Amino acid sequence: QVHLVESGGGLVQAGGSLRLSCAASGYTFSTYVMGWFRQAPGKEREFVAAVTRSYSPAYADSVKGRFTISRDNAKSTMYLQMNSLKVEDTAVYYCARRGDRDNVVSLIRDAYDYWGQGTQVTVSS
Repeated sequence: QVHLVESGGGLVQAGGSLRLSCAASGYTFSTYVMGWFRQAPGKEREFVAAVTRSYSPAYADSVKGRFTISRDNAKSTMYLQMNSLKVEDTAVYYCARRGDRDNVVSLIRDAYDYWGQGTQVTVSS
């Protein structure tokens, strides 16, 4: 059974940093594209970043230059290093597995079939 578990969220001041982790189990992690999404109160869940099987990243314009996505296939874990955090980054962050074996990132929520429970990130001013 596929499980995705996020960790690393918390409360941080604007300008600070956090590192999120997503631990995967129940499937061969290295063979799937993985992504991060976030959802702020009252807003739709939006794409943040994704990484291909061959470690190629893609980012939303809003986080480009501040966030870095990575993966460790040996540990079946994906990471999101978030620097220079802004108040508008406040949201629940979810990791997700792309639902097919295409080695191309997708910005579309429906392209992902399994999701973690989310981890709260709160950035204070």
